[in-house]
Amino acid sequence: MKPHVIIYTDGGASPNPGKGGWAAILYSPEHNKEREIYGGENDTTNNRMELTAAIRALEALKVPCDVDLHTDSAYLQNAFVKRWLYNWKRKGWKTSTGGDVLNRDLWERLDELTKIHNVTWHWVKGHSDDDRNNRCDELVHIARDNL
Repeated sequence: MKPHVIIYTDGGASPNPGKGGWAAILYSPEHNKEREIYGGENDTTNNRMELTAAIRALEALKVPCDVDLHTDSAYLQNAFVKRWLYNWKRKGWKTSTGGDVLNRDLWERLDELTKIHNVTWHWVKGHSDDDRNNRCDELVHIARDNL
């Protein structure tokens, strides 16, 4: 049986594009332990930071896990839930309108990681009453401010 981990992620850039931050909270219900990770990049976008948060969180897992990943990014969640990623790959990394998929490097890494971990995607409303999502947002601001 794989360990179960609950992950919350967030990312953003201000302005967009501009200075960006990403953050994740990893929670193990089995051990009742929580870990916060975050970082920042100059000259990036909201979407790149949202994807980076999910990547860094999944990379932090030492063994294959069952993951409940919570994000306030519909872009990130829909790529998996609505099978956008599958279709992009099938079409040679082209969107439904024929353009190149943005952030392909990050999507490819996420695709690799979701083959290691069994990820269930959950969308949460940003800036609402979800404590872990709000904490991730705080960490994003800290990461940006420390650039």
